[in-house]
Amino acid sequence: MNYKLLVIDIDGTLLSRDGSISVENREALARVRQSGIGVSLSTGRAAQGSLSIINQLSLDGCHMFFDGALLSDPGRGEEIYVQPLDSAAVGQAVRFARQGDIYLELYSTSHYFVEHETWATEIHQKFFNLEPTVGDFGGLWERERLVKGGMVTSSPQEAAKAASFQRQFNGSFHFSWARSPAHPEVDFINIVASGVSKGKTLEILASHLGISPGEVMAVGDGTNDLSLFGAAGLAIAMGNAPDEVKAVADGVTLDVDRGGLAVAIERFLL
Repeated sequence: MNYKLLVIDIDGTLLSRDGSISVENREALARVRQSGIGVSLSTGRAAQGSLSIINQLSLDGCHMFFDGALLSDPGRGEEIYVQPLDSAAVGQAVRFARQGDIYLELYSTSHYFVEHETWATEIHQKFFNLEPTVGDFGGLWERERLVKGGMVTSSPQEAAKAASFQRQFNGSFHFSWARSPAHPEVDFINIVASGVSKGKTLEILASHLGISPGEVMAVGDGTNDLSLFGAAGLAIAMGNAPDEVKAVADGVTLDVDRGGLAVAIERFLL
């Protein structure tokens, strides 16, 4: 197959456990671009938490952020597709989180909002390069176009609270639980609008580029990549991916710290 686009996840796929991009991955991605194949990121991260990576790799074009809730070209400041959260549902979620003492964060396309700084905001600052805007959430959903919410847990008690939140709002939002190899003890729960997925946004991206999803190779490691794998012509799971992700992939490469992305590129794309 003559693939025209490579779509890659960031955490656990592109970035090593220490948060760096290996020389092997840099060189492999440079060869991909030199061959005329495009490279797009597909991540649960905020756009502003991905810009340093885009700049390091000198990537242009469109990328998927917030688990597919935003498709944009940061270099041009252009939004191709965005699906915000329902404002009324966000208001209900904020009230529920306050009553249950549940950590909740909210994102616009340019800001990361929290009501209080915690160990979770410290991770966002140090690992994701996100500076929080701290303040009362009252009416925030009416003043800002919010595209993602999030919860972060590191204990059974916090996980139970997050699970209760998901049960309460399962019909209003779409949830995905993810882990970063850099913080294996932490669950990052992404909250986006119902119907949003990486797979749906890949179809929008392919249409925007004038190609078919079948001409896309995707590499990822998380359950939030399952829809991406279902839409792409070729799906490659990282060696550190859970079994349920490997089971639906067309191939499995090495672990993220063993150059899995570079190996997948050499074996399946170039």
